[in-house]
Amino acid sequence: MMNQRRGIHMDQSELLCKKGCGFYGNTAWQGLCSKCWREENQREKQRQIQEDWALAERLQREEEEAYASRHQRTQSQPAITPFNKFEERKTKEKSSKVNTVTKFFTPSTKTPPKKDGGPFDANSTPSPSSSASRQTSLDNDRATREFIEFLKPVKSGKEIFKQCRAFTESMAYKRDMGADELSENVQDFYQNLSERLQNQFKGSSELVERVMDEVEKYMMTRLYTDVFCPDTTDDENKDLVIQKRIRDLHWVTIEMLCVPVDEEIPEVSDSVVKAITDIIEMDSKQVPKSKLACITRCSKHIFNAIKVSKKEAASADDFLPTLIYIVLKANPPRLQSNIQYITRFCNPSRLMSGEDGYYFTNLCCAVAFIEKLDGQSLNMTTEEFELYMSGQTSPNWPQPAAASSSSGSAARSQVHSSLDLLTGLNERQERVIEKARQLENDLIDWTDEVEQKVQSEMESFPLEPQNSTADAASGAASTASSAIDSDNVENERLPPPLQPQVFAG
Repeated sequence: MMNQRRGIHMDQSELLCKKGCGFYGNTAWQGLCSKCWREENQREKQRQIQEDWALAERLQREEEEAYASRHQRTQSQPAITPFNKFEERKTKEKSSKVNTVTKFFTPSTKTPPKKDGGPFDANSTPSPSSSASRQTSLDNDRATREFIEFLKPVKSGKEIFKQCRAFTESMAYKRDMGADELSENVQDFYQNLSERLQNQFKGSSELVERVMDEVEKYMMTRLYTDVFCPDTTDDENKDLVIQKRIRDLHWVTIEMLCVPVDEEIPEVSDSVVKAITDIIEMDSKQVPKSKLACITRCSKHIFNAIKVSKKEAASADDFLPTLIYIVLKANPPRLQSNIQYITRFCNPSRLMSGEDGYYFTNLCCAVAFIEKLDGQSLNMTTEEFELYMSGQTSPNWPQPAAASSSSGSAARSQVHSSLDLLTGLNERQERVIEKARQLENDLIDWTDEVEQKVQSEMESFPLEPQNSTADAASGAASTASSAIDSDNVENERLPPPLQPQVFAG
């Protein structure tokens, strides 16, 4: 990561694996992709095993030499008298009795793990008093039903479900493992199952990918509460550290990061808000794929904000500083735990390539940049950076004549802060009063306008008494009825009416 005059710049080659395999790397894997990291980890384990074997052989030789030396010294000592043998046997019996009694009050180390109703146990039932346990059980049941429904039309779907269920249940005996070991077990299962599916569904990589997505969803929903931020890691401490770090950097502005975004534009402001919402929503998801989807949506909103602001397509150099700005504004909860969870338990192929892998790699780079952020990164001196971080001054405050850590400088900074606050409040009050007066005038004008319209309508259509109106209506009706024949000119052409005649039978 380099600091350029125009802002933060990162060469795209820095996002790729350091081994040169072409896949995206990850800071958690020392810049390697998941494939190269696993290979490197395996080689390191093999080397460690060989060193352990060499150490064990050396210790065994030293022990044999020490035993031989003790045996020689014992033979050179005088024989033990019968009384000494009696005392030695008595001491051994006493020690044996003490050890036997102690065993009754010492818990056995071979006790099998208790079934505490965690998500690892398929038959566990949550405590009725725990809403969290009930919700976990409901999520597990829903994931199981959806997984079974998905596998029904799939060939050998029952076998796939049995393998996944057996693996999740077997994890109950691995709770004391470290996070890296749990991750390795899950990744090994992913790899073995993927290889079997590739051999079974030859020529149908899309089906294999869909099956692996559903496998990840089913397994990680059931394992989530025990593998997310486990007690064997320091993920929680890292969350607190990065959260405090982001709070201390609240003074960083768009101009300092050279972010090409204009939040005065409504569409841009809306995209920024959506990006912040998506990155915060990541913590509420359980499946790594769903967390990655939140990061992808956030990144697309960022690209849209840049495109609207610049009126041209966004570049990678514009994206990274904007992502850093979004992370600083959002301060996502449990950021490090979510990144580690995705790194450890996501389907590795999704992190190695594709847009999900690209956006996730950029997020890791953004977090790494925030952790190492200094004055040089923001084009300012170290003294200015330290003053901002300590809260003694702010970019929006007028700078004192001599910036120092003395009490007078701190007092002046506090006075300037108070004056700025009062000035801002006064301006806001004047704007509110002006808007209130404008609203009052608008209401008066509206009332007058309505009264005028009502009055004009009443004058155009005056009201008359009901009786006169009825008489006028009846007179008009009689006139109309009498004038029917007179207005009909064609009546003269009609034949005369028929006259009744008496019939004489």
